[in-house]
Amino acid sequence: MAVVDFATDGHVATVTLNRPEARNAVNPEVAVRLAQAWETIRTDDAIRVAIVTGTGSAFCAGADLGQLIPLRTGARQPENEWDERVVAEAGLVSQAILRSYDVEKPVIAAINGHAIAGGMELVQGTDIRVSAPGARFGVQEVKWAIFPAGGSTVRMPRQLPYSKAMELLLTGDLITAREALDFGFLNYVVPDDELLPKAREIAAKIAANGPVAVRAIRKSARACLGRPESEGLDMELAFAKPVFETEDAVEGPRAFMEKRDPQFKGR
Repeated sequence: MAVVDFATDGHVATVTLNRPEARNAVNPEVAVRLAQAWETIRTDDAIRVAIVTGTGSAFCAGADLGQLIPLRTGARQPENEWDERVVAEAGLVSQAILRSYDVEKPVIAAINGHAIAGGMELVQGTDIRVSAPGARFGVQEVKWAIFPAGGSTVRMPRQLPYSKAMELLLTGDLITAREALDFGFLNYVVPDDELLPKAREIAAKIAANGPVAVRAIRKSARACLGRPESEGLDMELAFAKPVFETEDAVEGPRAFMEKRDPQFKGR
């Protein structure tokens, strides 16, 4: 059975971490397969939105401390093809957890359980988040004298209130799904059996929209985050202009006037 499952349903791709016995920790094979999945999602025009989730009791417990970290520090030598790729491709792990790789399409996290360390960092790289009530969130690297280098010192102070982000970064403590929802880090907390249905409901709404517009809106929102307002507004125009020149931008208003569903082609 694959450690990362990849499936598509219409315009929606679902990526499932599948190492439940290891709480879906990221070992070299998981890193390689995750990176491959994101590459496929980015380059396949038929895919308009992605969902990432896990199996078992955890969403992702972060990097595999017995396999991945020793490999990266040099304490363990490569033993198989997955190890070799992680050593040879310096940015592969960062791509796997969406630190340094932009899928360029919306990613929805369906968080079935604890998202800790690299798992929390993977969630931070997503756009919309739905969680089961029992999940907990945080980065605990500081407890083991290592650095949460998957983007947490940059993203957490932006995605959580600054003081709470600093508390989590410096203590290694975890917060509950309810707390994460209250802080605005999550969109929804739903019962376990409603987790994937809710994520799929959101994905279906996004996939039904104009794909060129979706990608441009997402790109603009991310690029303009933290910029001075005047600079952001200028950047927004640069992202918006090509959208108005597409066939879909003609089809959308026409379908509205004709009281029918639009037929978007992504061009």
